[in-house]
Amino acid sequence: MDKIMIDGLEIFANHGVFPEENKLGQKFVISAVLWTDTRPAGCSDDLNQSINYGEVSQRITEFVQKNTFQLIETVVERLAEELLLTYSELIKIQLKIEKPWAPVGLPLRTVGIEIVRGWHTAYVAFGSNMGDKEGYINASIEGLRQTKGCKVEAVSDFLVTEPYGGVEQDEFLNGVLRLRTLLSPQELLERLHELEQEAKRERIVRWGPRTLDLDILFYDDCVIDTEELHIPHIDLQNRDFVLRPMNQIAPYLRHPVLNQTISQLWENLCRQ
Repeated sequence: MDKIMIDGLEIFANHGVFPEENKLGQKFVISAVLWTDTRPAGCSDDLNQSINYGEVSQRITEFVQKNTFQLIETVVERLAEELLLTYSELIKIQLKIEKPWAPVGLPLRTVGIEIVRGWHTAYVAFGSNMGDKEGYINASIEGLRQTKGCKVEAVSDFLVTEPYGGVEQDEFLNGVLRLRTLLSPQELLERLHELEQEAKRERIVRWGPRTLDLDILFYDDCVIDTEELHIPHIDLQNRDFVLRPMNQIAPYLRHPVLNQTISQLWENLCRQ
């Protein structure tokens, strides 16, 4: 990716743990690296095809001056989110905030925080086999659309499928969606659990009936295996109700562990 760089922007603002810092203020120095595609602007010589670094510098200044936080960790985190949500061409941002007048009582040039934040692509499976199945699913999709830092980019058709796991129950309504998100995998999992709870999901019987089931299938090309989170989702290559809708919206997505595309996995399952 191409980069636009802003280096050493000096801002006088009111952030800090001590009351004097909030009241009297001090100098902060902010640097930013903006990952974007500069080729359209470079070929057209049109500023509208790029991110205006002057405008970004002004927005950074306004944000840092109009807000007051105790921690510079909070300043840089909120600022990164603000810029990523404001500029659609911005894919990823590296932000550094330095505090040269930090009240530590020792000789130092500066203290600071540096982070990298950006958009991620996740695929989420949804399913329901109790009550108003379509209503529960549509409500969860709308819930994701209304979640700050989440953009639903594609939704598969809803498929009627047989129950999985051997528990006798009603047919499922299943599908998958593609999500662009600023949330981390753990934060996304927590948000999905909130949406399940809003649908009064009860986890009583494994693979049993449920009002709403939301699972992260993929998150970029990450491989995560913790007690709470398994990405890519375990055994998805053997699940018709996952691969069919995935093949509809992302046939060429490659499984980061199995090294096969969704289309290939779907063909393999159909031959079994």
